[in-house]
Parts: sequence; structure tokens; C-alpha cells
Amino acid sequence: MLLTLSKNWWYVTIRGAAAIVFGLLALIWPDITLTALVLLFGAYSLVDGALTLGSAFGRRGEGGNRAWLILSGIAGIGIGIITFVWPDVTTLALLALIAAWAIVTGVLDVMAAIRLRREIEGEWMYIVSGVLSVIFGLLLIIFPAGGALALIILIGSFAIVYGLFLVVLSLRLRKLRGGQPAPGGQPAAV
Repeated sequence: MLLTLSKNWWYVTIRGAAAIVFGLLALIWPDITLTALVLLFGAYSLVDGALTLGSAFGRRGEGGNRAWLILSGIAGIGIGIITFVWPDVTTLALLALIAAWAIVTGVLDVMAAIRLRREIEGEWMYIVSGVLSVIFGLLLIIFPAGGALALIILIGSFAIVYGLFLVVLSLRLRKLRGGQPAPGGQPAAV
């Protein structure tokens, strides 16, 4: 799995950049309609899911190590498709879709980080991004009546923080050079 992530580090960078762009757009235009937010989230979820699947299939020969990437990619694409098929969802349904996506991808990110723990040091950024995602999803479930503006600010802020963690992770993965030892003979740490 480390080989897949380090060889395809730029997928993680693009995922992070897409999350940051999504977050900034949500914060810059807080008065956008709920339908526009649904479509914006749907587009982000589709791109994120497609890039995750691309990362999973970018390297062959790692078998089960790619399963979490495949599941996360399918979840993202599925949620994205649902948002385009039913763009007139209610605020509560939107919250449920976004919360489900955040919890599923967060749990899968934490599981991947735990698996990476056996291979590298410093996987805490991946764990933190996964935990943030789960917490975000749970907050959306617990406080569904926060209002559209609060929702947009929360979603935008989360997406920016999540995206920044992914970009930082990807830059550290890039330094791994495909699992090659870092200068000085020590294994590179993420």
C-alpha cells in the first residue's frame, strides 16, 4: 500500500486541492442555494472518488492492499451520483448524505493509516484527517438544525482543513521515492 501511495502521491495532492477548492467556493459564496451546494458537493465527491479509484488501480500487483482505496472511491462516486440524481434533496437529506460520506471515508482513512503504521512512521496525519472526517460526520448528525449558512461554513472549513492534511501527506509521500531509503540509509518517514 505504501508503494501505491508513494508512486501515486499526486492523486492525493489532487484530492487535497479539490477539497480546498470546494471549501473555498463554499466560504466565498455563502449565499448559494442549497441546490447549488448539493451539486458542488456532488462534483467534489465524484472527482474525489474517481481519483481514489485511479490511485487504487494506478499500480498493479498489490492485491488486498488496494481494497480500502477501492471502497473509498466507490463510496465517493456513489454519493456524487446520488446528489446529481436527486438535486432537490432537503437540508436534512443533504446532511445525511454528507455525514455518511464523511464517516465512511474517515473510517476507511483511519483503517488505511493503521495499516500504514506497520510500514512507515508518522502516519498520524492520515489518522488525524480520518478522525476529523468522522467527527465532522457525527456533528452533522447530532446538530442537523444548524441552518444553511452554518452548514456551508462548517462544510467549507472542514473541506479546507481536510484538503490541507491530504496535500501535506502527499508531499511527504512524494519524498518516499517509492519506498526507497532516504539519504543516510534510514527509511523515509511520512
